[in-house]
Amino acid sequence: MAEKTIWQKPDHLGKRIGMSLFGVVICAISVGFFKVAAFGVDPFQALMAGLDKIIPDVNILLFGKEINLTSFGTLYVIVNAILFIFMLVFDRHYIGIATFINLFLLGYITEFTLAKLTAFLMANPNTVILSTEGAAVGIVLWARIICIVIGIIVICIGSAFYMTADLGVSTYDAVALIISNTWKKGKFFYVRIITDVICVIIGVGLLILALYNNDGLSLSNREHALTIGKEIFAIAGIGTIITAFFMGPLIEVFNTIWAKPFLYEKEK
Repeated sequence: MAEKTIWQKPDHLGKRIGMSLFGVVICAISVGFFKVAAFGVDPFQALMAGLDKIIPDVNILLFGKEINLTSFGTLYVIVNAILFIFMLVFDRHYIGIATFINLFLLGYITEFTLAKLTAFLMANPNTVILSTEGAAVGIVLWARIICIVIGIIVICIGSAFYMTADLGVSTYDAVALIISNTWKKGKFFYVRIITDVICVIIGVGLLILALYNNDGLSLSNREHALTIGKEIFAIAGIGTIITAFFMGPLIEVFNTIWAKPFLYEKEK
């Protein structure tokens, strides 16, 4: 009788589910580190940052507790649910367990990581910038650099496990896949660059609009322009460039040394 392949082994699906969950969770944690570093996030998160900035808070009182209906986590679910409908209509075969893990968990885990990491750094006198009055007003440069390095490494590890598990793709990843593979409108590489650029442009545009309308900032005022530039760089900076152009090789490294060996390890 022929030996069972890895795909037929009873524990294989369990491994893949675990890898998908692990990958998505630590990718979500990495986004929190990117946001704290404020050197730019990946293109889809740039879009989400713009939306998060321009959509006003909507709070309700539920069981005596105030709940924000437009928090980043909830907003992430709403946007991804819209993209999920796009997947359902045009190509369902990209939908898998990882799609739902990403849809329902990533935004809330990112929100939690951002809050806890910011609180930790702002409470540490060695990692904060103090105003002339002695109040903490920001995070020191070296701590931000450490955060972005950790964020890049973690997102590449998470992506390697999530991709190797091959149990569906995120709703955003599916957009470029459907356009290139289902609609035959171009090679995936070029389609993905276009969708990424569109996300960054929309995210930055929404951010500027929010700063102009909500915060009263103006590009004609030098001090205001510097503030706007800093806000833009926080979502569309060097971190965005790194995730857009250099993540592939790093993911392949972690795929080779960790993800594939974990999934395809030989039974003793």
